[in-house]
Amino acid sequence: MATPEFIRAIRAKAGHQLLHLPGVTAVVFDGDGRVLLGRRADTGRWAVPAGIAEPGEQPADVATREVLEETGVECVAERVVLVQALKPITYPNGDQCQFMDITFRCRATGGHARVNDEESLEVAWFDLDALPDLDEHGLTRIKQAQSDGATWFETGTATG
Repeated sequence: MATPEFIRAIRAKAGHQLLHLPGVTAVVFDGDGRVLLGRRADTGRWAVPAGIAEPGEQPADVATREVLEETGVECVAERVVLVQALKPITYPNGDQCQFMDITFRCRATGGHARVNDEESLEVAWFDLDALPDLDEHGLTRIKQAQSDGATWFETGTATG
């Protein structure tokens, strides 16, 4: 994933220290109930579309922008299905990040699933009973997006 310019500017001053960043994930369904996935260029693994919010950008707009940029599919965000602070990540260059992820259930409205940027190797629609190998992050988000339940979130034991 290309590092946004505003993150590069922060890194120029902050170095590798831990940054808390707003992340958004989109679980997109088509009219046949299939889910949209992309095989990531950086890991080679299938994943749900996701990205970082730009300063001032609304989370639902991030979801629809990232889906279009990565897959060529137009969509609308229907509802928030999950909010979760992810575990901190240390990248090979030493940069540390922790993402606060907001996951949206989205409905496809147009476009054609295709590789639309350098972040994906493949893009495809999958039946829910024929998903490729996904990490727990993707599987959990798809499961929550299928549910009609309330938004899922964790509570911590932090005191303060």
